[in-house]
Amino acid sequence: MFNPGFYQDEDPMSGMFPPGMMGRAGGMPPRRFDEYYRCYPVAMLPGPERENVNHGGKVMMPPSALDKLTRLHITYPMLFELINGNKDTMTHAGVLEFIAEEGKIYLPYWMLETLSLEPGDLLQIKSTDLPSGQFVKLQAQSTSFLDISDPKAVLENAFRNFSCLTVGDIFTFAYNDSVYSMKVLETKPGIAAKGAISVVETDLEVDFAPPVGYEEPRRVSGTSTPRSNLPAGGMLQNTGTMAQAINYASIAPTSTTAADGAKAVSSNFLLGGQKLNARKGSKAPTPKASTPVAGASTNPPPTSTRRTNGPQPLRLPPGKLFFGYEVKPVRKTGEQKEKVEDENKPKFQGQGQTLRGGLKRKGGEPDAVEKIEKGQEAEKKDPGAGSGQKLGGRTLRDTPK
Repeated sequence: MFNPGFYQDEDPMSGMFPPGMMGRAGGMPPRRFDEYYRCYPVAMLPGPERENVNHGGKVMMPPSALDKLTRLHITYPMLFELINGNKDTMTHAGVLEFIAEEGKIYLPYWMLETLSLEPGDLLQIKSTDLPSGQFVKLQAQSTSFLDISDPKAVLENAFRNFSCLTVGDIFTFAYNDSVYSMKVLETKPGIAAKGAISVVETDLEVDFAPPVGYEEPRRVSGTSTPRSNLPAGGMLQNTGTMAQAINYASIAPTSTTAADGAKAVSSNFLLGGQKLNARKGSKAPTPKASTPVAGASTNPPPTSTRRTNGPQPLRLPPGKLFFGYEVKPVRKTGEQKEKVEDENKPKFQGQGQTLRGGLKRKGGEPDAVEKIEKGQEAEKKDPGAGSGQKLGGRTLRDTPK
């Protein structure tokens, strides 16, 4: 008496019983959302431009779709299959808002390319359930992705605009005024159609394949300088393929080629000097006062200084290093002072030294120390000999006895 398929579009009994109870009572499978809409890119959506929608995995649907999804008891997260029957292509997406015009749906541009759709084509939308993702393997479609310093943080921010991922899709995301394309190679658990997974409220492990167009750096075998020919002081600076390629002989610190050439071209003192107090009859020309001209500067043009001392700049292509400069150990502060003091000390003054500590005079004349010693010996031999002294300063002569 009761025909469960009598109501095709609207069932007046819907909402009175849970879907599971109705399925168990009548043996009916749960009903799915299944509609057709005209698809258009997000760029054609009325209102301000929304870049996060164009580089995401969610669509814009009409308000009538929300009403029907509510009556079908489709719970969050609402995930859908997007099917293009003409090209036999399919992908998955979530829904962001229900603000589209009736009969229309707005998709990111990369979804239109994945489904081989043109604006205005018919697109079938079906509700579905997807397992939570555990693993995904991605491949960048250009080597510019390697320039991102922290790809993990960038992808975590990009996945906020996605609800699900499908194997084979090439989605896009924006970062630092650039758009990057990423292809989904593998997903786990991969039990749904085309290996689709949900990325909402789940811990997802991400792996990367080498980007398209990436080549491993080639390693050149062999050495430029044989080990047996190395000198006793270290590596050779002026031989080898690298030294020849950069012309090390002309840029070495000990080279004078660049300094001589720069000195011959320009110098800071090419003109002769002039005195301010030039005397009469002097041959030096007196500087003439210059008359200022309107619109002209009286200051001489600045002369460009050239770097002639020290090593010349070393310019290498990216990815190359050169370790050929001479190594000079840096002296400590104490060692430098000792070296300067040793250099300032006189080496040879032309004066001899005796063992007694006195200076030896020329012509055999005794010095002050020898005179004192001789006087002490004379006093020991004759204690009474000698002359006395008065307080007035006169000398008292000894009287014979």
